[in-house]
Amino acid sequence: MKTTLLRFVALLLLITLVLATFPSPVYAAPNVASVTPDEIMNNIENTIIVSGTEFVPEAEVLLNGDSLATTFLNSETLTAVVPADLPANTYAVTVVMPDVSVSGSATLKIMSPPTEPLPFVRPQFVVKSTKINGSVSNNSEFKLNVVIDNAGTAAAYSVQAVFVSADLVPLKNGGVAVVNNVSAGEQENIAQNFLVTGSTYGKSVITVDVTVTYYDDQGNTYSDKFSLSIPTTGGGGSGIVYPTSTPTGLKSSQLVITSYAVSIDPLQPGEQFTLTATVQNVGNVRAQNITMIVGGGSSGSSGGETPQPGGVSGGSGEFTNFAPVGASNVQSLGDLAAGNMIQARQNLIVNVSTNPGAYPMKITFSYLNDKNESINDEQVITLLVYSLPNVDVSFYRPPDPFFVGEPGALPIQVVNIGKRSAVLGNMKLTTDAGTIENGSGLIGSIDTGGYFTLDSMLIPEQSGTVTMDVTIEYTDDFNQKRTMTRALEVEVMEGMIEEPIIDPSMGGGEGFPVPGEETALQKVWRFILGLFGLDSAPPPAGGEEILPEFEEPAPEIKPGSGKG
Repeated sequence: MKTTLLRFVALLLLITLVLATFPSPVYAAPNVASVTPDEIMNNIENTIIVSGTEFVPEAEVLLNGDSLATTFLNSETLTAVVPADLPANTYAVTVVMPDVSVSGSATLKIMSPPTEPLPFVRPQFVVKSTKINGSVSNNSEFKLNVVIDNAGTAAAYSVQAVFVSADLVPLKNGGVAVVNNVSAGEQENIAQNFLVTGSTYGKSVITVDVTVTYYDDQGNTYSDKFSLSIPTTGGGGSGIVYPTSTPTGLKSSQLVITSYAVSIDPLQPGEQFTLTATVQNVGNVRAQNITMIVGGGSSGSSGGETPQPGGVSGGSGEFTNFAPVGASNVQSLGDLAAGNMIQARQNLIVNVSTNPGAYPMKITFSYLNDKNESINDEQVITLLVYSLPNVDVSFYRPPDPFFVGEPGALPIQVVNIGKRSAVLGNMKLTTDAGTIENGSGLIGSIDTGGYFTLDSMLIPEQSGTVTMDVTIEYTDDFNQKRTMTRALEVEVMEGMIEEPIIDPSMGGGEGFPVPGEETALQKVWRFILGLFGLDSAPPPAGGEEILPEFEEPAPEIKPGSGKG
């Protein structure tokens, strides 16, 4: 009994020692690694992906401590739904699990969507305040301080203020004050000294006109005019000036071709194509009754309460190189609101006599503005005309039959079938069904109807129709490298099998026997046979010597011998 117990204890100790020798697995602690995406907009509901380690199905994603609707994908991935309309801010993303501490966190930036941009931006000045220092009375001097504010949406450049009054004479600067640049939302103080030259008797105010001129970042000029009323005084002191603004903001429509394309590229003489132009109204008022005139022209209006067409002049345009096809060069585009775009199309043909080059084309847009005034916007686009080589690649004679594995001649010629001479570069032949020798050459200049020949060699590797690609390099009229590709085909037959020559004199249709090896004695014997005019041919294969056969003559029977 004791022996059995001791054996059991020893077995347990042995198992414990064996298990101790194997390392126990180590598991990573739960951790939050990242969140995707890390920036979202708060105007819609978003789904984020939280990546980490050792997640369990009961895991929950928190956003600044607030629980989100969480979905468990696997031990390394969770998804959560972020509701809309959360305040724009940077939030901490964490994960909690029952009875387990999850380390690490990620950040999620929630932003508000950008506001809709205005159809245009411009600077705009207003008078914020005015103040006078000194007495506004007969023959007195005073200083006028005017604070202007850029209430527009763009910076104003080269700002200049001009002061004009019938009763005042500007001092020191001639009434012109330069302010330079004013950013949107900024204010500037303009100080101007005056001398009162007119009579102030019986007048309670003196009027001063201030004209502020400036530019935007596109070079457009603007002008704002203000009428300032300055109260008169009997002596020194200060007073309040009440400005009256006369807004003169620019309101106009302007049509611009923002992009254009042709249906055929490249354009060549004699080709018909469609010109597509994208037209945008970059002004701030609607353009009405738009007429597009390709080639240049104008249209008018009689004005009045109801605008009437005053005729369209579109026949004096330039049509030497491009002419309208299928319809005239005048078409109506309707109305176009400020900031909107429209596509206009015109079918044209390139004159066959047009030489390669870049040709400007004038396009006029005639329309009515918001005051029923006729406006003509003229623009120029450029069309490129090419004259690409027109060549034919063929054989100058029918090629010889081709057999697999055997070389065959390729008599290739290149003929200029165009109407102009062509300067071509390297020509190269390639094929996947064999090997081509002498398959490249420099062509050079070819006159109209001229030709260039190249004698190449083809070693086909398979039977059937073999296609060869002929690639010719050249430079177009605008010094751009181009290539043209032609294809040539030849028929290849299976290779011929050589058969032994049949000697009709040998029976059984056997061919000549193959000579076998000879010994020195056999060669001496054949030499002796040749001296006597006998057969001295070498022995057949197998080494057996064929000796000449002699027929034994029949015995001669003499009369009376008794032999029959």
